[in-house]
Amino acid sequence: MKRRHFLQFAGSTLATLGLSQLDITQQGDKYAQVLAQNTGRKLALLVGINKYTNGINPLYGCATDVLLQKHLLIHRFGFNPNDIKILLDEQATRQGILTAFEQHLINQAKPGDVVVFHFSGHGSQVEDPDKDSPDGLNSTLVPIDSGYDSTGGVVQDIMGHTLFLLMYALKTDNITVVLDSCHSGGAKRGNFVVRSRDGGNKFQPSSQEVTYQKQWLKRLNLSPQDFRKLRRQSVAKGVVIASAKRDQYAADAPFNDFHAGAFTYLFTQYLWQQTANQPVNRVVADVSRSTKNRKDSGVG
Repeated sequence: MKRRHFLQFAGSTLATLGLSQLDITQQGDKYAQVLAQNTGRKLALLVGINKYTNGINPLYGCATDVLLQKHLLIHRFGFNPNDIKILLDEQATRQGILTAFEQHLINQAKPGDVVVFHFSGHGSQVEDPDKDSPDGLNSTLVPIDSGYDSTGGVVQDIMGHTLFLLMYALKTDNITVVLDSCHSGGAKRGNFVVRSRDGGNKFQPSSQEVTYQKQWLKRLNLSPQDFRKLRRQSVAKGVVIASAKRDQYAADAPFNDFHAGAFTYLFTQYLWQQTANQPVNRVVADVSRSTKNRKDSGVG
């Protein structure tokens, strides 16, 4: 796919989601700049969740997103396959994600290393005890075992505050977090399934989540006041690449014989446009074939 044709195709897809080509190109260039560094080790944790249950709409392209990122990191940016940890569906529990982040990224990364955390799945919002934002909510990542009751209550989500602490705990500044999820409310946009579970002030974080944050504050020697000050300044470390702002959508989209996150698909394809190492069409064909094999084997 030539660059001009790719951007035309991307434009029509992104417009449906309230995004622009500039969102893809600017964030793609930012991502490439961090990952292209040749210093130190390169570590990645890739999480994709399709098989949501218990009232949470299932998704279809999150496992594909993980494959797209894996191909990109290995063949475009020189990651060792053994340094990429993948969590899919039932593996991506709240505890599973937090443990993998600690063991694979925090415990292994050294100063100068490159670290990537990618999450494809539902996003949401819960009541924020600290009331950082005007609406009093904090964005969350929805693990497979989030638990959900449409009337409200406690959910086992991973709060943005928690992700901030985990990023802050890393010993390197070369960090990129990619979030292909959104918080604009569950819905459909044409053929796209929006990656968001209902949220709001009727949902509260779990006691385990609050305790986990307090444990990290102690380990990092941060007071609650220090933590609030850091959050209001900027991201903890590195770069956060989000597929959607608060008023935008992240969504599953149909591409030929498979589904993928619209943002991740276009984002990774854009980055393949920047290299002659491997044709984009070949990468997409490999991912399509891998996705079909997963479906045929009952996984996905």
